[in-house]
Amino acid sequence: MDTFVSKFTLILLIFVIYAVFTSNEDTIVALATPPGEGAVSLIRISGGRSFEIIDKVFIGGKKISDCAPGTFHYGKIFNVAGEILDDVIVLKFKSPNSYTGEDSIEISTHGSQFIAKKIIEEILLNDARIAEPGEFTKRAFLNNKLDLAQAEAVADIISSRTDASLRGARNQLDGLLSKQVETFREMLITVSSMIELELDFAEEDLTFMPLSDVDVKLKSIVEEIDKLLATYSFGRVIRDGVNVAIVGKPNVGKSSLLNYILKESRAIVSEIPGTTRDVIREEVSIDGLLFRLFDTAGIRLTEDSIEIEGVLRSREAVKNADIILMVNDLLEGFSQELYNEIIDLNGGERVLVIANKSDLSIEQMNNADAAISAKTGEGIGYLFALIKDKALGQANFSENTAVVSNIRHYNALKKAKNCLLDARKSIGSNISGEFISVDIRNAELALGEIIGKVTTDDILNNIFSKFCIGK
Repeated sequence: MDTFVSKFTLILLIFVIYAVFTSNEDTIVALATPPGEGAVSLIRISGGRSFEIIDKVFIGGKKISDCAPGTFHYGKIFNVAGEILDDVIVLKFKSPNSYTGEDSIEISTHGSQFIAKKIIEEILLNDARIAEPGEFTKRAFLNNKLDLAQAEAVADIISSRTDASLRGARNQLDGLLSKQVETFREMLITVSSMIELELDFAEEDLTFMPLSDVDVKLKSIVEEIDKLLATYSFGRVIRDGVNVAIVGKPNVGKSSLLNYILKESRAIVSEIPGTTRDVIREEVSIDGLLFRLFDTAGIRLTEDSIEIEGVLRSREAVKNADIILMVNDLLEGFSQELYNEIIDLNGGERVLVIANKSDLSIEQMNNADAAISAKTGEGIGYLFALIKDKALGQANFSENTAVVSNIRHYNALKKAKNCLLDARKSIGSNISGEFISVDIRNAELALGEIIGKVTTDDILNNIFSKFCIGK
């Protein structure tokens, strides 16, 4: 029985090892351009058999396997029956000089979804398989073409919708964050190595790095990590955008303000109170930042069941908002009751009090951050400036500044900081070097999670599953 168990365990181990190694040796294929009709469709192939496979379906001047890397070749793709599928241009990449670090092929076809599908089917018949979501970029990471933070930046670039989000993703792809994190890791590895070396020579009573020097270095790294953590609010804004709830009593001009900002009649405007029954969501770019505007139903007591639901959704929008524009009618004055309700739902730090209908009155309203006319646009430019300042706070970062925009990176940095604080506390309490070294090593591991020096299959699968197929 024991022999059987041992043989079974060995077979299982061999199978697991085979699966791990062969999964990344498969040749994969996918459409790299969005599905649909266009001028050109691009098909990607990556893996050790890329050249062999393309030579079976492509006929041009000569075999692709005999061509120089980085060259384009015109020819035709044929199916197994010898029928022409399309005239194409093939681009050859030789390992390691490709996006994935593997032998790769890019096929440019006419922009027909049907043609691209037929070509991919033909490639699949030659022992390739369809790429999983994000698998091309995952292979780039596994082949050390990108670190994990840079790989995540690829997805951010694809999903960027404003100038600011694109610049932020580009910043991360260029490695500004990765370089800083790697610098911290190398410093911590050096420090922990010195401590561990002293432990090995404890009987000789040798000191390679005084604990006072260790504490100074750890203090410096903690301060630098704090600087990175402080960029997260700014980074999240440029990456994800800002949720702005437009709130007010019925008929104060919330929908008119939304329509003016969008330059279109998106929301119904009427003198009848309660026209807006649901939360209307629209997006707009202001000075390169993405703002999601939520035009809410007027918050008031009502017996209308539909309007009651609209008010409930309005309160939920207020709870989740990054910024609240509390719109008041300049002629009717400030609503303290509504302001108190907003404070209860979200707090007062995110509220901008707006006095609307300035075209109808020269009176000023106490507590107002801005006076506007949603009808004529008076004061809207100043309101935009206030919204942007509220969203960004006191942030003043250049394009050469490492910025944290990913919650995974933020949590890893916090973990590393807490480990270093524990190490400094141990130093202050004269605790044995073993404990100090463990805390420093844990901080180094936490930093390694950001750039992929330390990772797990669960982390990788979670990250790359969010990518589109073909990237």
